[in-house]
Amino acid sequence: MTSNLAIARGALGNIPPVTLACSRWLIVFLIFFPFVYQTIQKKKKVFKNEFWKLFFLSATGYAGCGALPYVSGLTTTVTNMSIIYALSPIFIVLLSAYIYKERLKYLQYCAVLLSLFGVFFIIFKGELTNFFNLNFSIGDVWIFGAAICWSLFSIFLINWKSKFNIIERFTLMSLLGSLILIPFSLIEHFLFLPTNFDFNYFKFTFMAAIFPGIIAFLMYTKLQQVVGASIAGLTVYLMPIYGAIYGIFLFSEKLAAYHLYGATFVVIGIFLARKKYK
Repeated sequence: MTSNLAIARGALGNIPPVTLACSRWLIVFLIFFPFVYQTIQKKKKVFKNEFWKLFFLSATGYAGCGALPYVSGLTTTVTNMSIIYALSPIFIVLLSAYIYKERLKYLQYCAVLLSLFGVFFIIFKGELTNFFNLNFSIGDVWIFGAAICWSLFSIFLINWKSKFNIIERFTLMSLLGSLILIPFSLIEHFLFLPTNFDFNYFKFTFMAAIFPGIIAFLMYTKLQQVVGASIAGLTVYLMPIYGAIYGIFLFSEKLAAYHLYGATFVVIGIFLARKKYK
């Protein structure tokens, strides 16, 4: 995922964000579809029965979580995006507690507050005056929304069982995600940022489709099979680290003290929230 945030930043000025997200998922679909066409063809009734679930998962995990990081990359840094996005496990805990009536421990509530404090510390750059004056980057808000979308996607992806296998469902959600984004891509093209179908368009689109799309998906899926979903989920701890590395070496971003303090609060909060209690 961190590589996706780096691509979001690198694509700035080269390809509009919504178009990048839409094109990315369309390419992923076209790559996978020939391999799953026959099995999906035999499961037409399954698709009809699961359509709205697939649509919701596509809207949150593929359209929302696909486009919002790219929009965020227009106005904020990779470092900020990676730390704020790492808040996803906190939202998963909160939303699971609300949707499935799971009771949280006192320490988990403290963990949520600690992580939120860390994120807002970064958004307002550690300055209380920025908080009172509402002085912040709109990109930080977009990536905050992406974290919520990913959390919703993660919760329901686990709890909604499907008769499609992993690759089949991934292919269908890639298609639905791109279809959901098409109207927004057209609005972006005609009213805000027109798309130039040049070398940069194809370069960043294929990079986004192959690396954080196909490769990251397959590697994360394999990791879940080997070590389990809980341990695989701990990879979110690495996002602030990789985000800082990408930001510093690829985009000459400066690591400020408020990044370190905020990231510390977020990571500690995530650890406490995900900790198993008897």
